[in-house]
Order: sequence, then C-alpha cells, then structure tokens
Amino acid sequence: MEPLLELRDSILRHAGGGPRATPQSDRLGLKFIVQRSTTGEPIHLIHEPLFGVVVQGEKQLAIGDKLFTCTPGNSLVVSVDLPVALRISTASPNQPYLAIAMALKPAQVATLLLEAGGADDADDLPVEAAGLGVGVASRELLEAIVRLVRLLDHPRDLPVLGPLAEREIMWRLLCSEQGHRLRQVGLADSHLSQLGRAMRWMRDNYGEQVRIEELARLSGMSVTSFHRQFRAVAFMSPLQYLKQIRLREARAQLLAGAEDVARVGQVVGYDSASQFSREYKRAFGFPPGQDARLLRASAAPRRKPFRTARAR
Repeated sequence: MEPLLELRDSILRHAGGGPRATPQSDRLGLKFIVQRSTTGEPIHLIHEPLFGVVVQGEKQLAIGDKLFTCTPGNSLVVSVDLPVALRISTASPNQPYLAIAMALKPAQVATLLLEAGGADDADDLPVEAAGLGVGVASRELLEAIVRLVRLLDHPRDLPVLGPLAEREIMWRLLCSEQGHRLRQVGLADSHLSQLGRAMRWMRDNYGEQVRIEELARLSGMSVTSFHRQFRAVAFMSPLQYLKQIRLREARAQLLAGAEDVARVGQVVGYDSASQFSREYKRAFGFPPGQDARLLRASAAPRRKPFRTARAR
C-alpha cells in the first residue's frame, strides 16, 4: 500500500473523531489531526517546534508577510515558537483534512548529529534559516512514519521499537531539504537556538517592558545582527513578534472569561487602552469585547431543541 494511503487509513482508525493523541502515540509525541470542514476565519495560535506531514486535504499558514500552503505529501518543520494564522482550506466530511505531527526534541537531534559527525558542519549551515519551512516528504521519510504508526497496533513492541522508528524519522528528516532547519534545532550555539531563547523570554514575559538591547544580549548578538536574523527566522521584527504574542494572550484571557478589556490590555503590556483595542481589531477583525462574545458563543456547546412527544 502507498504510504499516504496507509497513513490515511491509520489516522481515521485511531482518531476518526478529531485531533487526538492516544496513550500510545502520546509517549512518542505523536498527534493525529482530523478536520472535517474548512475553517472560515483563520485560527490564531503559537506554533511550537514540531514536524508534521499532511496526508489529505490542504492547509495554509500565514506568518508575517509569508503564506505557506501544505498539500498531501508535504512536510512541515517549525523550529522555533512562531505566531501563525492557520486555515484549513480543503476538507469535507467525506474527505477530511488529515495530518500527523511530532514534537521536535533538541536532545534527540543533537545525539544524531554527534553520532553522524554532523555537529561539525555548523559552519556550513545557512546563517539565516527561516523558523518555518514546507517541503516534499521523501518516500523513505513517509515509510519511516508508517513503520512508527504501525507500532500503535502492537503495544508490546512500542517501548522497544518505537524509539528506533522515531529516530529513523528524525534521521530521514535531517537528510532531507529541511535538514538544515532541523540541524539548527539540535545545535545549542546555532543562531536559531540563540534567537529561540529571546523568543521564549518574550513568551514568558510578554507583559514586561522590552529593550531590544537586552534581547540581543540574551541571544549573544549585536543589535543589528539580532534584528536581521530575527526577521529572517520569524518573518517579522522582534517588536512585531512581541505584539503578536501579547494579542494572542489577550484573546485567550478574554475567551477564558476576563471582562475588563482595559485591564487585559494592561496585563499583556499595553499602556494605552485605545491602542490595544485598535491593534486587537486589526489582528482579529473585531474589537476585544465583541470578539470575546463571539468566541464564547462559538465555543459554547449547542443544545438540542426540546421536542414534545407527538400524539398518536
């Protein structure tokens, strides 16, 4: 059976009801994604480092001024925390969007590099490697994923053979056109890893006042180099990145039930309530209060209408 066809059948069998990590797949950091309809409005989220393959359907990722389209057989590598707008563009009840995602483990990548002697190739890496890339998955890579997914039906084999299959996937990915992006994940002193420290600081301290000089120092770079390489990795400037983090956090707080819009703006780092409302509307299409009401309404479980028994 063709790898994509076998993966399609496996995803529908293990997670036919929707996005799911089974107890067995969770041990390997695997997640199956099933979406049976297209998304009208983009889904705004922070993509953490991962590797994924689209098995069926199509999705689009917008980040900064870049748009990436992922179709069946495409591999996706996200090597740093990036704010994206995601849209499932092709899906239906009969032909749902299907994908598999795996968390990236820097220690695992570093071990492979050391064993293969690839850690010495750091000087050959692109100085500015984007933090997100889409490519075509090779047949060897797809077959390695198939071998891993098959183990989910054999729990006894999973603890022994699972790590080996996962290791093969990472190796195939390292040898692919996405390899340079993955190698930087495993190198602690790579530019991407250094920028990742600054990005994590911004995610953890989004409400604080930020000085670019401090972020550059945290990354071990000059301010000029930090700006240039940050934009190359994230497709946006450091301040634009921070704004995206703040707005997404504000949206999460409003969805969770926060009522004081001005207070939420202050918590995420805005001194001006009008600026917060203006930038929020520009990002999500509605002012904060209205957007929160719409989000809560769409997230609320729909009740079935009460029907009286028909007289016979």
